[in-house]
Amino acid sequence: MRHYELVLVVRPSVTEPNRKKLLETIQAFLGKVKIAKEEDWGTKALKYAMKKELSGHFYDLKLETDTSVPSDFEKRVLMQDEVLRHLLVRVK
Repeated sequence: MRHYELVLVVRPSVTEPNRKKLLETIQAFLGKVKIAKEEDWGTKALKYAMKKELSGHFYDLKLETDTSVPSDFEKRVLMQDEVLRHLLVRVK
Protein backbone atom coordinates (compact mmCIF):
# COMPACT_ATOMS: atom_id res chain seq x y z
CA MET A 1 0.00 0.00 0.00
CA ARG A 2 1.31 3.44 -0.92
CA HIS A 3 0.96 6.38 1.44
CA TYR A 4 0.95 10.02 0.33
CA GLU A 5 0.61 13.36 2.06
CA LEU A 6 -1.07 16.29 0.32
CA VAL A 7 -0.84 19.82 1.71
CA LEU A 8 -3.09 22.46 0.17
CA VAL A 9 -2.96 26.22 0.62
CA VAL A 10 -6.31 27.75 -0.33
CA ARG A 11 -7.18 31.43 -0.77
CA PRO A 12 -8.47 32.84 2.54
CA SER A 13 -11.36 34.59 0.78
CA VAL A 14 -12.97 31.25 -0.12
CA THR A 15 -15.97 30.58 2.15
CA GLU A 16 -16.32 27.40 4.21
CA PRO A 17 -18.97 25.78 1.96
CA ASN A 18 -16.82 26.51 -1.12
CA ARG A 19 -13.74 25.04 0.60
CA LYS A 20 -15.70 21.84 1.25
CA LYS A 21 -16.73 21.72 -2.42
CA LEU A 22 -13.09 22.26 -3.41
CA LEU A 23 -11.97 19.34 -1.21
CA GLU A 24 -14.70 17.14 -2.74
CA THR A 25 -13.50 18.14 -6.22
CA ILE A 26 -9.90 17.28 -5.34
CA GLN A 27 -11.05 13.96 -3.89
CA ALA A 28 -12.82 13.27 -7.20
CA PHE A 29 -9.53 14.01 -9.02
CA LEU A 30 -7.84 11.35 -6.90
CA GLY A 31 -10.28 8.65 -7.98
CA LYS A 32 -9.97 5.47 -5.87
CA VAL A 33 -7.44 6.98 -3.46
CA LYS A 34 -8.65 6.78 0.15
CA ILE A 35 -8.28 9.81 2.42
CA ALA A 36 -7.08 8.27 5.69
CA LYS A 37 -6.88 11.51 7.65
CA GLU A 38 -7.88 15.11 6.97
CA GLU A 39 -6.62 18.00 9.08
CA ASP A 40 -7.75 21.62 8.81
CA TRP A 41 -4.85 23.78 10.00
CA GLY A 42 -6.82 27.01 9.59
CA THR A 43 -5.78 30.36 8.16
CA LYS A 44 -2.17 31.39 8.65
CA ALA A 45 0.02 34.25 7.51
CA LEU A 46 2.37 33.48 4.63
CA LYS A 47 6.07 34.39 4.65
CA TYR A 48 5.72 35.89 1.17
CA ALA A 49 2.83 36.75 -1.12
CA MET A 50 1.41 33.94 -3.25
CA LYS A 51 -0.75 35.15 -6.12
CA LYS A 52 -1.08 38.49 -4.28
CA GLU A 53 -2.39 36.81 -1.08
CA LEU A 54 -0.68 37.40 2.27
CA SER A 55 -2.44 34.56 4.11
CA GLY A 56 -3.82 31.14 3.23
CA HIS A 57 -6.05 28.41 4.61
CA PHE A 58 -4.09 25.16 5.07
CA TYR A 59 -5.27 21.56 4.73
CA ASP A 60 -3.25 18.38 5.33
CA LEU A 61 -4.56 15.16 3.77
CA LYS A 62 -3.10 11.70 4.39
CA LEU A 63 -3.80 9.43 1.42
CA GLU A 64 -3.65 5.65 0.98
CA THR A 65 -3.83 3.74 -2.30
CA ASP A 66 -2.89 0.42 -3.85
CA THR A 67 -1.89 2.15 -7.09
CA SER A 68 -0.22 5.46 -7.81
CA VAL A 69 -1.95 8.85 -7.82
CA PRO A 70 -3.45 9.64 -11.26
CA SER A 71 -0.88 11.18 -13.60
CA ASP A 72 -3.03 14.22 -14.43
CA PHE A 73 -3.70 15.07 -10.76
CA GLU A 74 -1.07 17.83 -10.59
CA LYS A 75 -2.41 19.51 -13.72
CA ARG A 76 -6.00 19.40 -12.45
CA VAL A 77 -5.05 20.93 -9.09
CA LEU A 78 -3.11 23.71 -10.81
CA MET A 79 -6.25 24.59 -12.79
CA GLN A 80 -8.14 25.37 -9.58
CA ASP A 81 -7.96 29.14 -8.99
CA GLU A 82 -8.74 28.76 -5.27
CA VAL A 83 -5.57 26.73 -4.63
CA LEU A 84 -2.52 28.93 -4.02
CA ARG A 85 -0.03 26.07 -3.58
CA HIS A 86 -0.01 22.31 -3.11
CA LEU A 87 2.55 19.71 -2.20
CA LEU A 88 2.10 16.00 -2.82
CA VAL A 89 4.77 13.67 -1.41
CA ARG A 90 5.00 9.93 -1.05
CA VAL A 91 5.54 8.83 2.54
CA LYS A 92 7.50 5.65 3.31
